[in-house]
Amino acid sequence: MHRRPSPLAWFTAALALAACKPAASTPGPADAPPGGGSGGGEVAAQSAYDYPLTRKGDTVDTYHGAQVDDPYRWLEELDTDETRAWVEAQNKLTFGVLGGIKQRDAIRTRLTELWNYERYGVPYKEGGKYFYSRNDGLQNQSVLYVADSLAAEPRVLIDPNTLSQDGTVALSGTAISQDGKYVAYGLAAAGSDWQEYRVREIATGKDLDDHLQWIKFSGAAWTKDGKGFFYSRYDAPKDGEALKGKNEFQKLYYHKIGTPQDKDILVYERKDHPQWGFGGEVSDDGRWLVIRVWEGSADKNALFVHDLSGGVGKKPVVELLNKFDAEYTFVGSKGSNLYIQTTQGAARGKVVAIDAAKKDAGDPSAWKVLVPEAPETLRSVSHVGGKLIASYLKDARSEVRVFDESGKPERDITLPGLGTAAGFGGRAKDGETFYAFTSYTWPTTIFRYDLKTGKSEVFRQPKVAFDPSKYETTQVFYTSKDGTKVPMFLTHKKGLEKNGQNPTYLYGYGGFNVAITPGFSVPDLMWLELGGVLAVANLRGGGEYGEAWHEAGTKLHKQNVFDDFIGAAEYLIHEKVTSPGKLAIGGRSNGGLLVGAAMTQRPDLFAVALPGVGVMDMLRFHKFTIGWAWVSDYGSSDDAEQFKALRAYSPLHNLKAGTKYPATLVYTADHDDRVVPGHSYKFAAALQAAQAGDKPALIRIDVRAGHGAGKPTSKQIEEWTDLWGFVVHNLGMTL
Repeated sequence: MHRRPSPLAWFTAALALAACKPAASTPGPADAPPGGGSGGGEVAAQSAYDYPLTRKGDTVDTYHGAQVDDPYRWLEELDTDETRAWVEAQNKLTFGVLGGIKQRDAIRTRLTELWNYERYGVPYKEGGKYFYSRNDGLQNQSVLYVADSLAAEPRVLIDPNTLSQDGTVALSGTAISQDGKYVAYGLAAAGSDWQEYRVREIATGKDLDDHLQWIKFSGAAWTKDGKGFFYSRYDAPKDGEALKGKNEFQKLYYHKIGTPQDKDILVYERKDHPQWGFGGEVSDDGRWLVIRVWEGSADKNALFVHDLSGGVGKKPVVELLNKFDAEYTFVGSKGSNLYIQTTQGAARGKVVAIDAAKKDAGDPSAWKVLVPEAPETLRSVSHVGGKLIASYLKDARSEVRVFDESGKPERDITLPGLGTAAGFGGRAKDGETFYAFTSYTWPTTIFRYDLKTGKSEVFRQPKVAFDPSKYETTQVFYTSKDGTKVPMFLTHKKGLEKNGQNPTYLYGYGGFNVAITPGFSVPDLMWLELGGVLAVANLRGGGEYGEAWHEAGTKLHKQNVFDDFIGAAEYLIHEKVTSPGKLAIGGRSNGGLLVGAAMTQRPDLFAVALPGVGVMDMLRFHKFTIGWAWVSDYGSSDDAEQFKALRAYSPLHNLKAGTKYPATLVYTADHDDRVVPGHSYKFAAALQAAQAGDKPALIRIDVRAGHGAGKPTSKQIEEWTDLWGFVVHNLGMTL
């Protein structure tokens, strides 16, 4: 069946938008104020840069007996005149500095040239038609196309570029009815997580009157008859009440096309568990609605089932797997047998068959193991053409294996090289599937895979204006602080001289079970063309080696992630790939936290830091929008022991006055409703007050933009022009 992003994926990919890390010192006492000192009045840092005056308030919080100053608390209030004036002043300074970088125009020109290439999404088939996305190169948003056959001329089905002048309205999700008559599609504006869904008739390209609102972290799942679909949403705000960002009472509904939203059928809710969320998938035969029940960003979830054989809501929802003891993902079904990918009793994953019609279906001893746990990490499974296609990670690179429905191994799918393969969607009756393959110097290429012959053929291969033969990617393993071996990919021009003088950009993420695997990126390619080394470390906290690897970088063990990152930097320096004066680090979201922690723990180790949309205030992150959901990875300051761990590495709370920090460009967006910009605002203000060196401490605030998803091509080019310009200038590179 078609693999849709699960609600968990919304949170992890939610916290993981990134393209491209550093060894620890003792943090200050729990009551040490950020930036050194507190009190009223306006304070400007003494610097070569004329930083805007930032008022310091007298807010003090008490955590388990420890007092912690929060002088920039007022910057959490995003819509006040004072905060808006601060944003305007900071942007004026930042863009003034960036505008004076002489290499910037050349970088923008080359980025635009490189970005201007045709690229495709992975096709999928419904109702005898093929659907896929395409971007002609510089379109702000990719366009959804439909074709009657692979050889037929495609036609535009949905073009989000026509929905806003600045390209900030993005297609956030699509679901095609099995008969190929309708597409339910989600739209999100300015990078927001909030979506609105509409329904379009595929034959005519006309929208129906259906308009669904208050949707977040949800896709759509059609019933087999194509008369409606399941989706999850929140209650509409009451009159005069702003839409809440917290996850309270998400409910699962069935929407029948042609009816108003207030007539939707409530399928499931749990008022006794207000933080539960729901995502539905319908089996190919139309019998089962499988409901994934999640709480926060934890990998452990529940699976409930609703037998649709008598109609929607006619039979009760059954709590098939309700212990939240492992990860469970619906793969497909055959009769009453549900194929489930799970980590129950298998930290690296396995596939089992569960007979949903039996009373003991929830008992693991009653399950049939189809694909047992392997030494490699099982990341996804699809049920297509009577086969189980399993995608594994071996040292953070893809391996794909095909099994029959009984779990008997049939073959491996040969991939072009060291990289990442994804896709393999379809239905049980299909004779073909499609997948994408990508690597650091391999632009994302789409393949058609024949399930009968086992052969792959190129469906679409982009042409990018660069020569991949000039570059090479190797994988190395280094030792972290506690002796753990950590893998890292290095990409650079062939013939690299290890003289310690190579400009190097180290990227990491390390969280939420997200695996960082090889992938093509125009900004990364730009860096390689500039003569830089791209280093990508696969830190603990990620999903590269299964759940044990993930848990080793969570809560009280989160410092392992920063030690791994710092260990990567020390390896690069020891091996004379680079030196502290030539080393830049970057990361986004949870990776922005990573960069903030690394630069505050080891400011001596890096020349440049690019923390993007980062979680910087680890004592208050859970109080904003979806931040409560990250407690499963980070812990919470509400817990005394976890507070100590969070306080020890929280970037905001470990800035020390009189310290020489790397040249830093914090970047965020004023409409980010996932990691609210207040994190970056407060960190930048404290950094400017603490900075003792002559390096800049700037913040770039994108206007009318969100966390990153759906960001227009034009804004991406602008952003990376500024980021690479800042790095090039501060590393003393020449073009």
